[in-house]
Amino acid sequence: MIIEFNLELFYPVIAFIVVIFATWFIAHFLGHILERLLKHNSILMGLQIKRLVWIFIWIIGLLFAVEQLGLRIDLLLLLVGLLGIALIIANKETFQNFASKYFCDEYMPFRAGDSIKVREHSGRVIEINPMSTIILTDKEELISIPNSFFMKEVITNTTPQAWKELTIPLIIGNEIDLAEFESEVLKSCNKYKQHFDERFPPLLSVKNRDQKSTELELTLMIKDPNMKEILVSNINRRISEIIGKLKEKKK
Repeated sequence: MIIEFNLELFYPVIAFIVVIFATWFIAHFLGHILERLLKHNSILMGLQIKRLVWIFIWIIGLLFAVEQLGLRIDLLLLLVGLLGIALIIANKETFQNFASKYFCDEYMPFRAGDSIKVREHSGRVIEINPMSTIILTDKEELISIPNSFFMKEVITNTTPQAWKELTIPLIIGNEIDLAEFESEVLKSCNKYKQHFDERFPPLLSVKNRDQKSTELELTLMIKDPNMKEILVSNINRRISEIIGKLKEKKK
C-alpha cells in the first residue's frame, strides 16, 4: 500500500513556523535596540517599555501566523484592539509623564541645578527623570512633580541670569578626534564672541561615550536672548561643517 503525501497541506504549517521564528527574531532584535536606547533612563521604565513592545510584536506575529493556517482572525483583531485601548487607558499617566520629559528637555526653561517655582512649590531642581522632576525646597523637603504637570502650568526659573545660558547638545562618531573637534568648535564660537558674556567662555563637555559615538554639550552664555535662535542656527551649521571636514580628513 503506497501512501501519497500532499506537500501543499504542509505549506500553511511551514509558513506558520516561519512567521513564529521571524516574530521571535524581531522581538529579540528590537529588545536589544531598546535596551541601548533606554540605558540612561530608569531601569523600571526601560523594562516596562520593552515589555509592552515585546507583547505588541508577539500579538502581531501570532495574528499573522494564525492567518497562515487559513483561520479567520476578525475576532482576534477585535480582542487585540480592545486590549490595546485598555493598556493605553491604564498607562495614560505613565505615557504622558514619559513623553513630557522629552518636551521638557527641549522646551522647558530649566535644568538640573536651577531654582524654579511652580504654583505653591519652589526649590532647586536636583533630578529630572522619565516620570517626574524632583526639587529640594528651602526647608530641605523633597517634592516630586509629574513631568506632565510642566506642560500645563507656568514655571518660573528664579536662577540668577538663567536666561543667558544656551546649551547645544551634540553627537559625534568616535572616528573623529575629540580634542581636534573641541578645538575647532571653540574657534568657531570665537567668531561670535561679541554676543557672549566674556566672563563665561564657551564650554564643551562630554556627557556620555560608548563604542560608536560621543554625546557632548556645548554651553554658552549670551548677552541678548533675542539672538538665541540665530546663534543656535549659525553654530549648528558651523559644527556640521567641522564634522564633515574632520570625517573627510580621516578618509
